[in-house]
Amino acid sequence: MPVPAGSFHSGPSCWDRVKMGFTMGFCVGMASGAIFGGFSALRYGMRGRELINNVGKVMLQGGGTFGTFMAIGSGIRC
Repeated sequence: MPVPAGSFHSGPSCWDRVKMGFTMGFCVGMASGAIFGGFSALRYGMRGRELINNVGKVMLQGGGTFGTFMAIGSGIRC
């Protein structure tokens, strides 16, 4: 069955794919940072504000790192 001439739909642009890759990588990095950073901080005996600050820092670092690599990978695939 032929495709109608007026229904051409292009996919997301390369920039949209890079942004989506960064977003997905950032979310995965934040989740893994919460798990690993939380266990690590608890192992060192941190409690209260020190625990929250350390886990938050690890989450942002993990999210930024993994998001950057996912964005680069998505950009290579464009």
